[in-house]
Amino acid sequence: MDLSKFEALFGEPNVESTVHTPFLFQVHAPDPCHLRVVVTDFLSTTFEAIRSIQQLDDMRDETGVGGSWSDFLEYLVNSLNFGDVKLVFDGQSKSAGPGSARLVAQKSKGMPRISVSLRSLLGTAANEAIASFLSSVEQGTNYYLAEKSEHLQKQLDGLVYSNRHTSQKIHDKLTSDTSAAATLYGISDKQSDQNPSPMKAPKRVVPAHRRSKVRGVLLQDTEDD
Repeated sequence: MDLSKFEALFGEPNVESTVHTPFLFQVHAPDPCHLRVVVTDFLSTTFEAIRSIQQLDDMRDETGVGGSWSDFLEYLVNSLNFGDVKLVFDGQSKSAGPGSARLVAQKSKGMPRISVSLRSLLGTAANEAIASFLSSVEQGTNYYLAEKSEHLQKQLDGLVYSNRHTSQKIHDKLTSDTSAAATLYGISDKQSDQNPSPMKAPKRVVPAHRRSKVRGVLLQDTEDD
């Protein structure tokens, strides 16, 4: 069991208090053996909790999440990312703010509830926690932007390839049609050369004297009738 592959989580819990200042939380693994939770308003109130793997395993037994260690981590991540996350202040608020609080996460109604007790940080410790929080947010933002840029580049490459493929198909189609038309034209010309159109024989002209005799004979035959 270790936390070497645990990716940092960020979110905004629902605050069960009259405090109107929004809080943000961060859950990350500073090393493979510990999980750290930081909750802060970046102004005057910051909380922290560090849990070892053994403490997390005990938490798994307490919450009743069955399955393997990886199943528990998956449930924890899903509860913090998609579930109902609340920040509950314990005890009376002091002049410097609440001395302790709890971060409570539940994946969905009726499911096991994970509760992490937090201690208040003051002075230098609070400032260092906030600086680490902001640094992680920046790194996460850069990673997100890099992934998004890579995704957009892949989409662009795919679009360029698709356009080139389409253009090539159109070019091949035009070339094929032109070649077919040229072939058909050549066959037509060849057939025309092999089978020339028959020439009509010129009409014979009957000489004038023969035409007169023919007319005379025809007239004579008509009178006899």
